[in-house]
Amino acid sequence: MCKNETSTSTQAIQWKCLESKKEGKRLHYGRFVISPFRRGQASTVGIAMRRVLLQEIEGTSITCAKFCGVAHEYSTITGLQETIHDALVNPKEIVLRIDSKEKDIWEASPSVTGPKKVTAGDISLPPRVKAIDNSQHIATITQPISFTIELEIEKDCGYHIKNISKYKNGKFPIDAVFMPVRNVNYSIHLFGSGVATQEIPFIEIWTNGSLTPHEALSKASEKLMDLTTPFLRVRSGDVFFFKNGEDSSDSTKLPSLRLQFDDANKLEEKLLKNMFIDQLELPARAFNCLKRAEIYTIADLLNYSREDLSKIKNFGQKSVDQVSEALWDRFAKQLPSKKLGINR
Repeated sequence: MCKNETSTSTQAIQWKCLESKKEGKRLHYGRFVISPFRRGQASTVGIAMRRVLLQEIEGTSITCAKFCGVAHEYSTITGLQETIHDALVNPKEIVLRIDSKEKDIWEASPSVTGPKKVTAGDISLPPRVKAIDNSQHIATITQPISFTIELEIEKDCGYHIKNISKYKNGKFPIDAVFMPVRNVNYSIHLFGSGVATQEIPFIEIWTNGSLTPHEALSKASEKLMDLTTPFLRVRSGDVFFFKNGEDSSDSTKLPSLRLQFDDANKLEEKLLKNMFIDQLELPARAFNCLKRAEIYTIADLLNYSREDLSKIKNFGQKSVDQVSEALWDRFAKQLPSKKLGINR
């Protein structure tokens, strides 16, 4: 049990850790209660906190590996049990932690001589980088050969898909999972009766061990504060009002505001490209059909109208409705109304 408690005097909101435990080196669990809220407020906080925890908390991942004298990812090395492809997949799962706020590229390298099972504990890491579970498997050396991989480590948010065609000379990109929070659940309970009814949300957080649930919740709270702080500095003089008869769609009169909107749209577009359809929590049938149609991200999905989706093989009207409802509930987005004529 943990006894950490934080309160905000302006609203008398308190949060407390009810339970904290390690279910393994790469699975930490925490359960928190936040109270009190007026009726209707808890759901707003719960949704916002869940999205930030899953999408905007920074994590650490291996993003690139280099093998000397290797032509392509399906090559083999004499004395190495795995193919190069398998040896690239395994480092992707290694959980790391960087004690630095700087976004940089750190270099590391396991250099061992076989026969031996190469694990995360064999990686020579920079001082600020730590492996959470040294037993995580990388490769198996079956003969007395020297085995060296040059690794690149980065810190970021979300999930990044690398373009393998841009890398040459034995240097291979690795799809990076920068998501230390594995899962988040929240539930809301009513307290009191009548007009005085209050809501108490409970939040459950599972992390991969690079962050504790307590640290993840603190970072998510800071993120939400940063997002809302600019609204505190808005003054009435900064707000532009159109006079009667003026066209409110004429953004040429507001060049600075138009620039801000353009920047916001670009940021939203970038975020949607890093949000995967897993977050819609669709039924297995609808999820698998989207995957087969090569729809992987929310940005991909928004390129399809309802009519386009209905033409996907085995994707019925019920699945279209499920996708549309989940998209609105979780991202406040709607499918395009017009047929886009996507080639499938």
